[in-house]
Amino acid sequence: MSYRSRDLSLHEEVLLLALRDRKGTVESRAGMYRFALGGALLAELLLESRIAVGSGKQKLVEVADPGPLHDPLLDECLEKIAAAKRRGSASTWISRFSNMRRLRHRVAEGLCRKGVLKNTEDQVLIFFTRKLYPTIDPAPERALLARIRRAITSSSRRIEPRTGILIALAHATGLLRVHFDRAELKARKARLESIKKGELIGAAAGEAVRAAQAAAMAAISAATVTTVIAHHH
Repeated sequence: MSYRSRDLSLHEEVLLLALRDRKGTVESRAGMYRFALGGALLAELLLESRIAVGSGKQKLVEVADPGPLHDPLLDECLEKIAAAKRRGSASTWISRFSNMRRLRHRVAEGLCRKGVLKNTEDQVLIFFTRKLYPTIDPAPERALLARIRRAITSSSRRIEPRTGILIALAHATGLLRVHFDRAELKARKARLESIKKGELIGAAAGEAVRAAQAAAMAAISAATVTTVIAHHH
């Protein structure tokens, strides 16, 4: 059986949080979800011990084990790192992963194969069709949200690394706001911050989260700069 073929991978869980169940489109408040996807891909490679992040200031990524995971998307990400002429930092790689062609569709296709989503199309205007991925099996997302809620509301000093990474990525990119009301998140603010800093999930996992946040922040500032420049011209 291939890599985690029964369970959902981190990037599949991120996409489930970003999609609207019935419509199968990305939730409008989930604008930064691509960086959570990129962060999840890097974190998955870290958790599977395929890469290591250096301890220097730049946090350069090294390939620790080039062995395939038999997940097409993760294997492609690993090959990109292995083939790069220059080593990149964790946040550089997350930016690159988040801009991969058809990233959302490729992650969604994995969820379709696992029977969680289905692949449909609708007509937009006359010339365009868009792919939609409505939920056909709501159980995985329900279980996922219950797991997140347990981790956020518990006072335990350790969180299972996968859940911790998912919460930190979702919190850093605004995805938690889609599923939890503001008062609930505000009440758990201190705990969310310590999860986001990687304090409860171990060093390697915390590294992936910080890199994802750095990539998302860099993209937000680049977008802001571009908008400001556009307004001035």
